[in-house]
Amino acid sequence: MKEFMIATTSTADLPIEYLKEHQIPFISYSYTLNDQVYVDDCSEESKSRLFNAMRSGIQPNTSQISEYAYEEFFRDLAKQGKDILFMDMTRALSKSIHNAEKAIETVSLEFPNIRIQMVESYSVTSGLALLLKYLVHLKETGSSYEECVQWAKEHALEYVHHFMVEDLKWLRKGGRLSNASAIVGSLLSIKPLIYLDKFGSLVSMRTVRGRKRCLKELLEWVGQDFSEETYQEELALIHADCLEDVQKLREELLTMYPRLKPELVIIMSLGPTIASHVGPDFVGVAYRGKKREA
Repeated sequence: MKEFMIATTSTADLPIEYLKEHQIPFISYSYTLNDQVYVDDCSEESKSRLFNAMRSGIQPNTSQISEYAYEEFFRDLAKQGKDILFMDMTRALSKSIHNAEKAIETVSLEFPNIRIQMVESYSVTSGLALLLKYLVHLKETGSSYEECVQWAKEHALEYVHHFMVEDLKWLRKGGRLSNASAIVGSLLSIKPLIYLDKFGSLVSMRTVRGRKRCLKELLEWVGQDFSEETYQEELALIHADCLEDVQKLREELLTMYPRLKPELVIIMSLGPTIASHVGPDFVGVAYRGKKREA
């Protein structure tokens, strides 16, 4: 059986230690602070730099990955002689995906004996991380390239994402919310609860007033999408520079849903690319659950 590799992007927000341990190459998105460009390298240093800047009022900007950068990435991987299964963030949130597809076409012509397959993830950050980790598990326990590709295509929409944004000003500054809505929402301490739909698009499902109440509703909301797989696989709580909050949330989640296994409820830290748009104190929950139908 021909060897293959699983590759991804920095927006999976997997710890750099995990990526190195399991030999998962990744391509990085970039972000800008005060005209200085930084690479989202999945390190804690990058995250601290970003959150410190945002808490001081600086608005970051993010950039697409160019077609040329994707070409160089895939070309370097193809030279290793292994087939490639690539998972990027949902195309609904990034126009970079089009550049990735064009790059794959180009590099595939240069390396006709190397299969390069990009499967639509419909996911981002912790949801993409869990999907990737399961694929890595399949690969490391003997599944073939074809089996992993097919599994990803059939099960990607089973990874559920529920998010809470603390301050609407970051969505406004990033151009994803009107100025009036952000101002009114901030004055009233309105927090949106956001869901990734079956197209991988962010959908505001409801708004809640006050952080404490919003986190409570977030916990109640997630249980609606639990499946048997939820209790057997990892569930990820992800946060943007608010570790104490999410540690407490984890305890409440385990109390509310006692079938969850504590060792499978993990905590992740949001990376700079997505954090640039949602801001500090963001909280999310991702897990494999019921297939997204809406």
